[in-house]
Amino acid sequence: MGRKDGRRRSNRQVGYVVIGLGHIAQAAVLPAFAHASKARLVALVSSDPEKREKLARKYRCDAYDVRDLDDALVRPDVDAAYIATPNDKHAELAVRCAKAGVHVLCEKPLAVSEEECRRMIDACREAGVKLMTAYRLHFEESNLAAVKLIEQGRIGDLRFFSSTFAYQVRPGNIRTSAERGGGAIWDLGVYCINAARYLFRADPVEVFAMRMDRRDDERFQDIHEGMGVQLKFSGDRIAQFIVSFGAYEQDQYRIVGTRGHLELRNGYEYAGPRELHVSVGGM
Repeated sequence: MGRKDGRRRSNRQVGYVVIGLGHIAQAAVLPAFAHASKARLVALVSSDPEKREKLARKYRCDAYDVRDLDDALVRPDVDAAYIATPNDKHAELAVRCAKAGVHVLCEKPLAVSEEECRRMIDACREAGVKLMTAYRLHFEESNLAAVKLIEQGRIGDLRFFSSTFAYQVRPGNIRTSAERGGGAIWDLGVYCINAARYLFRADPVEVFAMRMDRRDDERFQDIHEGMGVQLKFSGDRIAQFIVSFGAYEQDQYRIVGTRGHLELRNGYEYAGPRELHVSVGGM
């Protein structure tokens, strides 16, 4: 594993600094360290002093203001950073971590533009550190089971994928701010796109999308409420999905082959039960 001081660290846990202490950090990231065998929490970074102090006491680690991020990154026990800030800060923070020789695990979306993504990739490549999007469903049991069933040919040759992912976003939520990288495609669309990609085992070759705008709703003055998307893959395979911040809660995908179909309900959220259903018929 590459490291800023060049030493091999394979014989001990990877030390993490978590940058950003919002909902995802508090509800999912920080509690997960208690179950990690190869990673440990070393430090926290946030611009919110109340969160810093409270969570530093709870997790018995050091805490830094975001203005003092460099002080955290130069610590010899910090190997990697988990970036859990609003979307608009991902690129800036990732580049700072890379320049300090610290590996980067970044919440999705990786960034809010292609230019920012490439800047992050180039900085990490130049520094010789790893960069990864923290997209957990590549490792989640039900999603892996779906991939395995497809690889076994249970539903035949894949033809099309469909998905819906929606909930009612609260007024004032950071996801409703255009400046912070808000919008349903950034928050929810990532899941549908990646599900189609890892089930088809390919990247799309054509994209068509339509925005859903509701300017009469105060939540959607700066951002789109939702989006409908079609993706074409090689072999004339099609994926389509709809995401929305203003509809009744939805969370599922279905992929149809020549012999059957597979459906995963509650497949995207990090909490709650999942239901994987497979139906197989004749040709």
